[in-house]
Amino acid sequence: LDGAWVNDFASKGVIANLTDLMTQNNYDESQLASQIKVDGSTYMIPVVNFVYPMFTNDDLLAKAGVTAPPSTRTEFADAAKKIKALGGDVSGWVLPLSLEAPNGVQNDVMSWVWASGGSMLKDGKPDLTNKDVTSAMNYIDGLWKDGVIASGSFTMKEQDKVEEFTNGRVGMMIDSLAHINLIRQSNPNLKFSISAIPAADGYTGQRGIPYASWGIGVAENSAHKDAAFKLVSFLMSKDTNSKLSTLAKAFPGNTQSTPDFSGSDELFKKAFDIYKAGYPANEFTGLPTAEDLMRQLGQQLQTALDGQQSMDDALKNAQTSWAAAF
Repeated sequence: LDGAWVNDFASKGVIANLTDLMTQNNYDESQLASQIKVDGSTYMIPVVNFVYPMFTNDDLLAKAGVTAPPSTRTEFADAAKKIKALGGDVSGWVLPLSLEAPNGVQNDVMSWVWASGGSMLKDGKPDLTNKDVTSAMNYIDGLWKDGVIASGSFTMKEQDKVEEFTNGRVGMMIDSLAHINLIRQSNPNLKFSISAIPAADGYTGQRGIPYASWGIGVAENSAHKDAAFKLVSFLMSKDTNSKLSTLAKAFPGNTQSTPDFSGSDELFKKAFDIYKAGYPANEFTGLPTAEDLMRQLGQQLQTALDGQQSMDDALKNAQTSWAAAF
């Protein structure tokens, strides 16, 4: 299952209620790293997760006099300004806001909210005007006004972002671990590190880290739901889930599982430590018309960054349009 399908499938009665199946089979759900729910019931379980940490260009940071990847928003803004000050075509951060492929709103924008333990929802409904979302959006607006974000954001897609970073034109980006090998192959000389997404100054709680997953569900019209759930249980068991995550170069959906990183890039082990210290966060998964919600918020963000409206008005307008989808 793709998380973006879950709400539609559940509302149409196509996929089974896994909360009921877990109860019927006396399944211990505390071992699951995350569950995708609709109206309080689980319909999808992420089997393995692909996380999106912060990537930093070691050489650019060193040239700018930044000695370590930033951990707070203030440190990040300071590093972005110093990298931009190096001159040429170098920018501090890269932010893809294409409306054609709007997942930048999820991975590169809302991730700042989740990294500080915030939420864009309240009781399962849109809550885009709360202080956590407002704070993160005003922070991004400040970075934009400081001129530290790479040009072309409004048409930039994820692959464009990765290309900018790989070619050494930006100091920092939020991106999927799945791209580590691609970056290594495209530019073997690039020295880069990964770290947790910076949190609001003073925040000491667990940090949410954006993720995409391979999810599993059970068909509602199955004549063998109990047998199907045995397969789900097998895939989510400690040893099997460890093997799956190792093969996929991803992170386990079972909290007790550990991938074998012995044959992997050293950054995967570092990322796993970040993952274990925080929690997987992606509130778009399971929402109705999830991709369109990203696009609606992206449209409002673009007009705010462009100076056509205030960020507060952008969030109010997005809240109104989101509410209609719910």
